[in-house]
Amino acid sequence: MLLLGCDFSSAPTSRKPIVVAIGILDGSHVVLGRFEHFASLDQWANWLHATPEWTGGFDLPFGLPRELVEQLGWPVEWAALMAHYAALTRADIRLAFSAFCAARPVGGKFAHRATDGPAGSSPSMKWVNPPVAFMLHAGVPRLIAAGAAFPGLEARSDESRRIALEAYPGMLARELIGRRSYKSDDVKKQTPERAVARADLLSALEQGATRLGLALKLSDTQRALLLADARGDRIDAALCLVQAAWALVRKNEPPVGFGLPSGIDPLEGWILTA
Repeated sequence: MLLLGCDFSSAPTSRKPIVVAIGILDGSHVVLGRFEHFASLDQWANWLHATPEWTGGFDLPFGLPRELVEQLGWPVEWAALMAHYAALTRADIRLAFSAFCAARPVGGKFAHRATDGPAGSSPSMKWVNPPVAFMLHAGVPRLIAAGAAFPGLEARSDESRRIALEAYPGMLARELIGRRSYKSDDVKKQTPERAVARADLLSALEQGATRLGLALKLSDTQRALLLADARGDRIDAALCLVQAAWALVRKNEPPVGFGLPSGIDPLEGWILTA
């Protein structure tokens, strides 16, 4: 089974593309093969559709908070909700979500999914810093169109050969190096301290020094590439790759499989390893 780890952008460009790490699982090692880069959403979606079999960890939310959905009167079945959400414009989403927040008290503006607490993730309804609501809007419909199955969110056919799972590289990075920053899109902030943090992160990944019990296997060339990755896009894709491998090991574990918890909300979804 081909493994994918995807560092996603809702507005990719040649300067800031979507990055996909591709690898395989070999025992307790996740062997990194190569990276693919996509300067447009359609290029990414077409590649996923043309790749016949994969299990992927994607750094974008797959669901919205149930509290938000119910208050807005949107569909409470995941597939119907995604169809409704895909039909909205980003302006529609911003308007609906900002009105929801405006009616709530300071300190509790956003609704959260159950997974946000243990994962330490941003609420999936945020439309700025980071714009994860737009990432869901751009990414999930294209994953659906590519023929992906979504364990925990919809009934999965045993014939499914493309498995999409929600990943979050920041959670694994925090386990390895705490809250030290290892990346920045701002060239002025691409400091020696962040380079040291990247080196420590990669060293821990290669040693398998995580609760996931998996080690990332890199060539010398790949290691040098990741150490030089001051923006962190390839590193984040590699972190998602390791999370996807952890899920693949647990593919057939009851009741949901892929390491997902038994109490997963089928509307909200869950972040791998949280």
